[in-house]
Amino acid sequence: MRWLRLFALIGVMGQASAAMSAAMAADMPENLPPPPKPVLILPNGGWYVRGDLGYYWGHIDSAQSAPGYLSPTSNNLGNGFTGGIGAGYKSEWLRTDVTVDYTAPMKYTGTIVSSDDTTAKTSAITALFNGYLDLGTWYRVTPYVGAGAGVSYLRTTDYASTAAPPFTSGLSHTQWKFAWAAMAGAGYAIAPNMMVDVGYRYINFGDVTTASDSFGAMTLKNLAAHEVRVGVRWSFDDLPLAR
Repeated sequence: MRWLRLFALIGVMGQASAAMSAAMAADMPENLPPPPKPVLILPNGGWYVRGDLGYYWGHIDSAQSAPGYLSPTSNNLGNGFTGGIGAGYKSEWLRTDVTVDYTAPMKYTGTIVSSDDTTAKTSAITALFNGYLDLGTWYRVTPYVGAGAGVSYLRTTDYASTAAPPFTSGLSHTQWKFAWAAMAGAGYAIAPNMMVDVGYRYINFGDVTTASDSFGAMTLKNLAAHEVRVGVRWSFDDLPLAR
């Protein structure tokens, strides 16, 4: 009869185990909250590098011919591409960086006698020291405003006109000018140490002169550009994930 007793003991142990499992299940809450998702924490400070590409709309106030000649009217400055690189440092809500940008030749057209009878091109390499105020972060988006100042190396080529000097063809002229900029935009964190930066920048190059011959030169007054830019900022410090 030992096997009957063994089967009876196994049955009693199975019933006890089922009862304990039911009791434990009854004690557990029915709806457990999901585990928290990792949260991307933006750094309060650190070094970063950046790269930007953009498209500009040129602006010019007027153009002035050499003394004794009529000045152009209906002055226009064309559109084109711009791009640059830079490096900077972020400290909580304040960022500063140094950038170097290239502005593709801005085509100038003006009218003296007939439509668009005066033309020139001006390209620029600009180095700026910039400061930004980060205005807070919502859903990984950090809006900002900023300003910058520095110098531009400007090169004016392809000047042509039958009504105002210089009348000598094939001349080019380079010059250094003070430049300044104002910008606004927003950064979006796409990785622990990387942000996409989308913004607007106004940059002003001041007055720019063409090459000169014995008759004189043309002065392009208050050259500037409105830019829409997209860039990437990469931080040296990895951004930790809070779990």
